Amino acid sequence: MKKLLALFALALAGIALVACGSSSNDNSTAATSTSSGAAAGGGGGGGGGGGGGGGGQTVPISADPTGQLKFNTTKLSAKAGSDTFAFTNQSPIAHDFTIESSSGGKVGATPVFTGGTKSFSANLKPGTYKFLCTVPGHAAAGMEGTLTVK
Repeated sequence: MKKLLALFALALAGIALVACGSSSNDNSTAATSTSSGAAAGGGGGGGGGGGGGGGGQTVPISADPTGQLKFNTTKLSAKAGSDTFAFTNQSPIAHDFTIESSSGGKVGATPVFTGGTKSFSANLKPGTYKFLCTVPGHAAAGMEGTLTVK
C-alpha cells in the first residue's frame, strides 16, 4: 500500500511539473520596439531573404559561429508588418543585433551576449534600415548589413 501511495504521489508531482512548465524559450528575450510602421521578413544565409506577408513572422539571423566578425548575411528584406527578429550567437565572442533607421535612431536591439538566441519585435515602415552589431569595432569590421522593407 505504501508503494502504491508513493507511486501515486510521484505521478502527481510529475503532472504538476508538466503543468507548471513554460512554453517560452529560456534563451530568448523579447523587447518590443517603439517605432511605428511595418517589419522585416526572412533573412537567411547568404543573401537576402524573401519577405513574407504583412508581419507576424520571425526573421532569423546569426553571427558567424567561428568567431569572425560577420553575420550570416548582409541583406535582409521584408514586407511591412510587426515581426520578431531572432538573433543566434554561437560565436565565442559577444555580439548583439541592432536595427537602426536611416537617421541612425535605434529601432530595436538584442542585448550583447554569447551562446543562444535573443529576440525582439519591431514594427517598421517601408524603407531601408541598417542592421549591425554595436560592440565597439564590430560593425567597422563588417558586422553590418541592409534591411529593406517593402
